[in-house]
Amino acid sequence: MKSTLRTKLDSLAVRLDELNRLLAAEDATRDLDQFRKLSREHSELTGLVQLYDRYRQAERDAREAKDLAADAAMKGYAEEELKNARAAMDKLAAQLQKQLLPKDPNDERNLFLEVRAGTGGDESALFAGALFRMYARYAERQGWQMEIISESASELGGYKEVIARITGQGAYSRLKFESGAHRVQRVPETEAQGRIHTSACTVAVLPEADALDEVVLNPAELRVDTFRASGAGGQHVNKTDSAIRVTHLPTGIVVECQDSRSQHKNREKALSVLAARIKDKQMREQQASTASTRKLLVGSGDRSERIRTYNFPQGRVTDHRINLTLYKIERIMQGELDELIDGLAAEHQAELLAQLAEA
Repeated sequence: MKSTLRTKLDSLAVRLDELNRLLAAEDATRDLDQFRKLSREHSELTGLVQLYDRYRQAERDAREAKDLAADAAMKGYAEEELKNARAAMDKLAAQLQKQLLPKDPNDERNLFLEVRAGTGGDESALFAGALFRMYARYAERQGWQMEIISESASELGGYKEVIARITGQGAYSRLKFESGAHRVQRVPETEAQGRIHTSACTVAVLPEADALDEVVLNPAELRVDTFRASGAGGQHVNKTDSAIRVTHLPTGIVVECQDSRSQHKNREKALSVLAARIKDKQMREQQASTASTRKLLVGSGDRSERIRTYNFPQGRVTDHRINLTLYKIERIMQGELDELIDGLAAEHQAELLAQLAEA
């Protein structure tokens, strides 16, 4: 084990002892918020330190076996014990490395999914609709809830833009690598001569922000406009200016919401999407300013980066970041995304492990 990792683990073991004393103090529950914070930290460290204790025990077993090997009568037994101890050390060291990887604080958050048609006109809008249904079916498979916040339908079907909120355990951790440009190659329904067209859509996956704690929305920096909703909604849309457009003046970010008949609810939803977009912008700027020479293969979230191609004539889906091609496009479009997502998560973890090893 590298000395830097051992030093880190030693400091965490000391911290766990300190937490044990703090939580056992008579006045530990005087400040309940602080007590809960310390309890969470204690829970996170306990398993890691226990794993480190097992590693150190395996180290002691290895030393004892080496000493025992000096006795000719015990040499065979000692060599077998040493082999077992070293195997245990390797296994435990790998587990410790994984547990020491930096955790994404957003992984357990809900998210906003935004799908927008790009180049390709009507065909792009149709593909945007297909992508959105793909994610909706995946969310359903996971037992998550999806609520459409805003939608702009195209004339031939599909979406020019659609924004939805997805809530459920681990939602962001599973979908966070979907941000980027998605390209489709297929024969459009409107194509009379059977020629294959290429078009693209962009997907953005934004962790939901706690507007009160993480993103301060200064009313003086917001321009809120109301307008009459368009599209479905019956006669109501002709009578009430319930749709909301919020512009964040410092960044120029604009959010519209007309899903609800209540102006108040539309405003609330628009502000939550705005907070998520501002948080996302801040995160990407921070990542860009602190990026190392090694670029993570997945998770950059660059909206202009082509991340995946869906080739319908060949029945394949290719994720360009990890060079993974699956010949099961129909099943993937029905929401069977786990194989793709698991591959991306594994590659991301491998990159983080490589960075940890270089530290």
